[in-house]
This record gives sequence, C-alpha cells and structure tokens, in this order.
Amino acid sequence: MAFEYIKALHIIFVVTWFAGLFYIVRLFIYQTEALERPEPERAILKPQLDLMANRLWNIITWPSAVLTLIFGIWVLLYRPAYLQLPFMHAKLGFVVLLYAYHLRCHFIYKALQQGQARWNSTKLRLWNELATLFLFAIVFLIVLKSLLNMVWGMLALVLLAVTLMLATKWYKKVRERN
Repeated sequence: MAFEYIKALHIIFVVTWFAGLFYIVRLFIYQTEALERPEPERAILKPQLDLMANRLWNIITWPSAVLTLIFGIWVLLYRPAYLQLPFMHAKLGFVVLLYAYHLRCHFIYKALQQGQARWNSTKLRLWNELATLFLFAIVFLIVLKSLLNMVWGMLALVLLAVTLMLATKWYKKVRERN
C-alpha cells in the first residue's frame, strides 16, 4: 500500500513541476517584453513580473523538481525491476534532459531577475514548447511500455514538434499584424 502513495506523490509533484515549468517560461516572455517597454511602463511591469517569477520558481517549481526526484527514486527503490525494462531507460533519459532543461531555465531566470534578457521572446516561446515535448515523450513511454509503441510515439512526438513550431511561427505573424 505504501508504494501506491509514493507513486501518487511522485505523479503529483511531476504535475506541479510541469505547471511551474510551463508558467515560468511564459513569465520569462513577459519579463523580456517588459524590458523592451518605455518608462514608466517598464518600471511598473518589471518589479511585478520579477516578484511573480521569484515566487513561482522558488516556492513551486524548484521544490516540485526536488520532490519529483525524491519520490521517483523512492518508486525505483520499491520496484528495482523497472530498471531492467528498456522503456524505463528511454524514460529516464528524457527525465535527465528535463532536469537539464530545468537548469537552463534557472540560468534564464537569474539573468532576467538581474534585468538581462539574453533570449528574445520568440526564442523563449520555442523554448517553452520543449517542455511540452518532454511531457509527451515521458508520458507515452511510461504508459505504452513498449519499444515498438515507443517508436510510434516518437514519430508522433516529431510530428507534434513540427506542429508546435509551425503554430508558434503562425502566432508570431498574427501578433505582428495586430
């Protein structure tokens, strides 16, 4: 019975972590665009957006990432046989990439908190879609549990990536027209 609680907590913290990752990059976009605004608009927007990003990053996103890791390791300690399954190797590979994504977001966060926008809003919009791709890859792998299905899932993932990139470019054109 304890295993089910541990697995449930792992899933809950994965959800809150992803929520934080999705929203923090959206805040990065707003922060970057606020830095391009004239005064006094910039002076009003920047402190508020910095505060929102700070609270989200340090109160929700980082703790969720740490708790996801703790409960994920705990799940594997309860079920070490999972580590023998090929789909789990692929899933853990994506999880490592997701933590690398998280760390890169941390560097973006730190720079924006200091008023330095190193990425433009278009690049950040594309960056935001990468978390979506990780989410799809990890969920497909954990649910389908088969290499053949994983290949089909990966093909779908590539199609999703292309669709997201095209949608992002289309949205940029719509925004520029308005």
